[in-house]
Amino acid sequence: MIAGRISARRAALQSTLTLRKTAVLASTRPLSATADDIFAAKDTFARRHIGPSDADVEVMMKTVGVKSLDDLVDRTVPHSIRLDEPLDLEDALSESEALTAIRKIADKNQVMKNFIGMGYSETTVPPVILRNMLENPGWYTAYTPYQAEISQGRLQSLLNFQTMVADLTGMDMSNASLLDEATAAAEAMFMCNGLKNGKRKKFFVAEDCHPQNITLVETRGGALNLDIVVGDPKTVDFSGEDYSGALIQYPNTYGDVINPEEFVKKAHDAGTLVVAATDLMSLSMLKPPGDFGVDIAVGSAQRFGVPLGYGGPHAAFMASKHSYSRRMSGRIIGVTIDSRGAPCLRMAMQTREQHIRRDKATSNICTAQALLANMAASYGVYHGPEGIKGIAERINGMAAVTAAALKEAGFGVSSEQFFDTFSVDVSAKGTSSTAIAQACEAKGANVRVIDDKTIGLSFGESITKDDVVALLEGFGVSGSSLDSAAASAKIGFSDDLVRTSEYMTHPVFNMYHSETQMLRYLKSLENKDLSLNTSMISLGSCTMKLNATSEMMPVTWPEFANMHPFAPAHQCLGYKEMIDSLHDDLAKITGFAACSAQPNSGAQGEYAGLLAIRSYHLSRGDTDRNVCIIPVSAHGTNPASAVLAGMKVVVVKSDDKGDIDIEDLRTKAIKNKDKLAALMVTYPSTYGVFEEGIKEICKITHDNGGLVYMDGANMNAQVALTSPGHIGADVCHLNLHKTFCIPHGGGGPGVGTIGVVPRLAPFLPGHPVIPSGGEGAGVVPKTTGAIAAAPFGSAAILPISWMYIKMLGEPGLKKSTQLAILNANYMAAKLAGHYNVVYRGRDGLSAHEFILDLRPFKHTGIVEEDVAKRLQDYGFHSPTMSWPVPGTLMIEPTESEDKGELDRFCWAMIKIREEIDDISEGRVAVEQSPLKAAPHTWEACFEDEWDKPYTRTQAAFPAPWVKANKFWPTVGRVDNVHGDRNLVCSCPPMDVYTDEHIAA
Repeated sequence: MIAGRISARRAALQSTLTLRKTAVLASTRPLSATADDIFAAKDTFARRHIGPSDADVEVMMKTVGVKSLDDLVDRTVPHSIRLDEPLDLEDALSESEALTAIRKIADKNQVMKNFIGMGYSETTVPPVILRNMLENPGWYTAYTPYQAEISQGRLQSLLNFQTMVADLTGMDMSNASLLDEATAAAEAMFMCNGLKNGKRKKFFVAEDCHPQNITLVETRGGALNLDIVVGDPKTVDFSGEDYSGALIQYPNTYGDVINPEEFVKKAHDAGTLVVAATDLMSLSMLKPPGDFGVDIAVGSAQRFGVPLGYGGPHAAFMASKHSYSRRMSGRIIGVTIDSRGAPCLRMAMQTREQHIRRDKATSNICTAQALLANMAASYGVYHGPEGIKGIAERINGMAAVTAAALKEAGFGVSSEQFFDTFSVDVSAKGTSSTAIAQACEAKGANVRVIDDKTIGLSFGESITKDDVVALLEGFGVSGSSLDSAAASAKIGFSDDLVRTSEYMTHPVFNMYHSETQMLRYLKSLENKDLSLNTSMISLGSCTMKLNATSEMMPVTWPEFANMHPFAPAHQCLGYKEMIDSLHDDLAKITGFAACSAQPNSGAQGEYAGLLAIRSYHLSRGDTDRNVCIIPVSAHGTNPASAVLAGMKVVVVKSDDKGDIDIEDLRTKAIKNKDKLAALMVTYPSTYGVFEEGIKEICKITHDNGGLVYMDGANMNAQVALTSPGHIGADVCHLNLHKTFCIPHGGGGPGVGTIGVVPRLAPFLPGHPVIPSGGEGAGVVPKTTGAIAAAPFGSAAILPISWMYIKMLGEPGLKKSTQLAILNANYMAAKLAGHYNVVYRGRDGLSAHEFILDLRPFKHTGIVEEDVAKRLQDYGFHSPTMSWPVPGTLMIEPTESEDKGELDRFCWAMIKIREEIDDISEGRVAVEQSPLKAAPHTWEACFEDEWDKPYTRTQAAFPAPWVKANKFWPTVGRVDNVHGDRNLVCSCPPMDVYTDEHIAA
């Protein structure tokens, strides 16, 4: 039977080659070609991005039963929402042309040495980490490690991150990253409020915190009607016992290192929890927050080898006591055992995730910053504790010597004790801070202007002596003064602030300090993970499409990578041009008036969009509009975001076809017409169907006073065919890490850009340091506030989406959408007869994804998890499991996958169905099936004793192509229950790994 299939595949391949040869001959340039024809670039992008060839498309359309791609779209996308006019995008550029164009844009950025600080520091990315992690698709194309057996490398690195953070902060445990420091501070505020059962409505914020931290806490707390009190930590009165928590900055935004012991005691005496926003690098020298009794520590790991990137992406962290673990936001990596009793890793306590808890979730964060956390962890591994301390001491020394030089020259230095940052009073020299800033800029140095007479200076790892000399010259001080200043500089801290406890003692931080060792360590971790450079990742709703190399290249160019987010605007003209251009294109694609890139995840985009709606209603005096209607099928972050935006969730049912029950919606909209704020809807639906009644759904919402929020998770099925604005939505977030090709990075980075109609444009996110809001709309921002630490969010990765759109143009974008729909329907057709598709649209077709029903096999003892793990033996990542329908798999192939890969996946699913039939027909007992033993590791397959009723070949090489490129799951099936009952979330002692099968 296998031989017959192989012969059939060879015949199909021969047919394809014949068609391609004919096409090549037909396209030979005629003698009458013009100069434009002759000089036209050949490195066009659409044919590289889109997987199936034209010949493959013809075969696939026959399988689906459509005549053309236009016929396919006519039969899937409702005619009432189809675009009437083209998008008016620029003509597509070739890959080389696009790189040339963005190089010209990048050159408009002026990269200075930055002494600005405020939570962002100059750093040096070790080249071995830059090349082998940040620029390596084995790391940046992986998905969130829900399938632990094929994610052990990333999980190990994230566990390293957690261990490093917990050690440095002196806390019991840490999460595996959050979006940025300000977000982490806001999440800590929610955590404090929850730990006090929501009964204490006041939260204190020290006025010497970073401005973005203060603003974000105010924005997020205000949405929940919490009373955010910003004031002097020396005078705050906690005696009323009405504060749930208090946020301090250690060291503070001006650089002062103030012993927080007295403050912590005063807060704790009143039952108030204390959150410290802190600097990891400083904690190699300073007494850590945990030693002072702080309850929660937050901060950014950016200065651990992650480029400035105009504000992001950077990995933040949250660390706390073990007793708070179930209240902690974000993901936590834990230690457990596999099916053979061997230690392994997985994401702990997944029931806290938003798709399970929905409006009762601890937060709406579903995107972390895994790739950046892995970079920071690798930085810690590479340098080790002694290396980290050496870097910290050099930074502290540079700052101290510079401060001494300025003192000797007659300037006032305000900080008594500081790590890397201090403030300079320039008034005694008869000058202003603005004049000094301009003089320093002329020498190539950016400084912080605090007020008319005060300059802030902050030192980072990549600062050199020459940089300091240039900086001093900006103050009118000779660099020759450094030698005398070094003799009088106060380096280090008083005894009550000096760190005495050990940190980063685990062997992993003390083994890999040569580049050879580090290179091999990173490779060993990469080899344990399945990424897009291994095989298709067909996750429904997660859109794991090609992250093209040409799109990725500009990210690490110095002109984009080394820009401080608070650099003067005239130095950032390239960034402004690129972001404005991207927003202009996204506005055209979505049918909206304006966009904001500040949200740095899809969930944050939801939140920003809902805040814009809330602010709009409040501006009109509609203070009672707080009801958000959400379909039962919605992404779990939708209700979580609505609650965090201060809204009350009302759920609307789905009908038998999976569509929104329009009559139920109408009834609930009318019932709440005086309180209706918004409807959240995903389109196409999470069931993979273009709902025919979407325009009526929007009209019902508008008729009852609400606005329509469209979840953009499935935007890749709309681009160039329809648009949220055309359909009738008022705001939509765009997962740029899905539709617009920013890679998932093992669970982040992400970008959740939002687009809005004109009336919502004034309510786009603002920022306290760099004015923003209403970008592209020519409006004055109102009161929405900041929702991320940096004004343009994760700006460093926006060039990826810019490149994607510029290289495809409208024809390429349209064909990408068409092929996304074709690929999904081709797979659904191939699998028909073996599995049932839960929901279909008009004419029995799906959108860009479809849901396979595994519930009919439950009587055999086989569930979706068994199929997911068996797919690993074939070298595939599982589709989305049990969402949005329990007991199902949701499959989304994307347009990037070629027909051969789609066929291999379908073949794997068909063979798995045969193994299910073996059970149902009594040929194999369920407990003896390869489905229950999956995944099969090499240790299991090469043991001397083999007691399975199937062969080792069937276990490990169930399809011919697997032998050619076998991906081995690193561990057997992971025991999630054991891990939750025995929570260990830092690197275990090395003797845990002494078993023979682990040591190998």
